[in-house]
Amino acid sequence: MSSALDRLKNLTNKISSYELARKQNLKELKILYSEIGIDKKIQEFEDIFLFKAINLSGASLLDESLGEIKEGKYLQILAISYDKTAKVKSKNSSLAYFGRVENVDTDLKDRVVEFIIRYRFEKSFMTLEHYYDMLEGFGKEVE
Repeated sequence: MSSALDRLKNLTNKISSYELARKQNLKELKILYSEIGIDKKIQEFEDIFLFKAINLSGASLLDESLGEIKEGKYLQILAISYDKTAKVKSKNSSLAYFGRVENVDTDLKDRVVEFIIRYRFEKSFMTLEHYYDMLEGFGKEVE
């Protein structure tokens, strides 16, 4: 019985920890949203989550090279929207353009990279919630 109780406590702690991390992430994301100028293009913070994805050009988002610049490229935040009724289904829109990446202040570049990672962190929670809700429609309990 103690083993089951320990597992439950561990699971509860993990869920609680994720929720705290998510709450803090959203707070930081909102600050970055204004600091890097996304608020000039998208007036309502919540509207950034209407995009299918947000991507970055000019700097790496890979674990092993996170934030490394790609010389000769332009630092730009791109939003990807999707319209299944349109002839061209996917559309890229520029949310922020910062110029040649090698000319961008390192601190600004790092905040831009952090914005993208924080956005993806929150978007992953939203996706998880979406699929969880979809599974409820099958009438079976999710374990």
